[in-house]
Amino acid sequence: MAKIQMKTPLVEMDGDEMTRILWGQIKEILICPFVDLKTEYYDLGLKHRDETNDQVTIDSANAAKKYGVAVKCATITPNAQRVEEYNLKEMWKSPNGTIRAILDGTVFRAPILVNGVHPAVRSWKKPITIARHAYGDVYKNSEIRIPGAGKAELVYTGEDGESIRQTIFDFKGPGIIQGIHNLDKSIESFAHSCFQYALSVKQDLWFSTKDTISKTYDHRFKDIFAEIYEAEYKKQFEEAGITYFYTLIDDAVARVVRSEGGFIWACKNYDGDVMSDMIATAFGSLAMMTSVLVSPNGQFEYEAAHGTVTRHYYRYLKGEETSTNPVATIFAWSGALRKRGELDGLDDLTKFADTLEKATMDTINAGIMTKDLANMYDGEAKAVNSTAFMKEIAARIQA
Repeated sequence: MAKIQMKTPLVEMDGDEMTRILWGQIKEILICPFVDLKTEYYDLGLKHRDETNDQVTIDSANAAKKYGVAVKCATITPNAQRVEEYNLKEMWKSPNGTIRAILDGTVFRAPILVNGVHPAVRSWKKPITIARHAYGDVYKNSEIRIPGAGKAELVYTGEDGESIRQTIFDFKGPGIIQGIHNLDKSIESFAHSCFQYALSVKQDLWFSTKDTISKTYDHRFKDIFAEIYEAEYKKQFEEAGITYFYTLIDDAVARVVRSEGGFIWACKNYDGDVMSDMIATAFGSLAMMTSVLVSPNGQFEYEAAHGTVTRHYYRYLKGEETSTNPVATIFAWSGALRKRGELDGLDDLTKFADTLEKATMDTINAGIMTKDLANMYDGEAKAVNSTAFMKEIAARIQA
C-alpha cells in the first residue's frame, strides 16, 4: 500500500520513561506503516536536556514556531530526587513551561469519552474543556531559600530609574520566598483565545481566579477578560446564545461538580494544571485527555496531559509486561497530523488522523483496552498489554 505523503515536517519532541517507549511503538505500529512520516526530531529526554544545558528544549520550541505544528511526548520535570537519580548538573525547569513561555497562547484540554466508562461525578453528561493559560506564574518563578532573620522586599526599577519598593515579610528566622510574574499582552492573548474558542464550539465560557485574595495579580486577569469581552465579544456571544461569566476559583469548583458539563473552564496556569488532571481522572483516566497549545501566532503543539508513567517504566526495565494506556499520546499524534494536513492541504493526511482516532475508539468500544480502562468498564472487557492494544488498532486501520 502506498504511504500517505507529507510536505512539511512535524516538530517531534521525544520524552522520558514509559511514555518514551510508547512513543516509539506508536510510530512503528500505528503511523509509519501508513504515513511517510517527516519530522524534525528533538530529544527532550532528561539526560539529553542535561547534556545540552536545556538548550534542546529552547531549540524545539523555536522549531515549533518555524514549522507551525509540534507533537510532544511526556517529559520529566526534575525534583531533588531526580537530580540525584540522573546525576543532573542542576534542577532544570519544566520543559513544558519553557516551551509554553516561548510559544505563549492557551492550552485546551478535553476528556476523551468512552462508552462504558462513566464519570465519577454522576451529573456530568458532556465533556468539560479546560482552557489553561500557558505563560508565567509559578512555571517562570524566582525563588529564594531565606537563611535567617532579615527583611524581604519586592522591588521594581523602571527604565527611568524610579523604583517601587514593598516589604514582603520581616523574617525572624529561616523561610522561603517566591516571585512570579505575568504580562498584560499574554493575558490579553489568553482572553482572545478563550472567547474565540467558545464562539467556535458555541459553548459557555467560565473564567475563575482568586481576586479576593490576590487583589492586584489575579484582579488584573479578571479586569482584562472583562474589558475585552465588553469591547469585542459580548454581542457575538449574545448572538450565538452562549454566556461568559467570571467567578472565584473555589466557587467554580463547586459549580463544576454540580454541573452537567458541556462548557469551557478558563483557568490561570497552575489552576489549569491541577483542574485538568481532576477533570480527566473524574471522566475516567489521565490517559484519556487531549491537550493542545494554541499560540496567538497560529502555532500548535499537541501533547499528552499526563506524566511519564514511572512505575510502569521500572517494570518494563525488569522485562515485565505493562498495560500502559497510550490513548492520549495517540491522540497527540493524530491531532498534530490532522493540523499538518489542514495547513498543507493534504486531505489524505487529515483523513488518516480521523481514521487513527476512530480505530482507537472502535477498539475500546469492542471491549479491548488497557487495564486502567478495563477496571472501570461497564461491560465485558478484555485487558491487554500496550503493544497488543496498538496492534488491534492497526488492524482496524488496515481494514
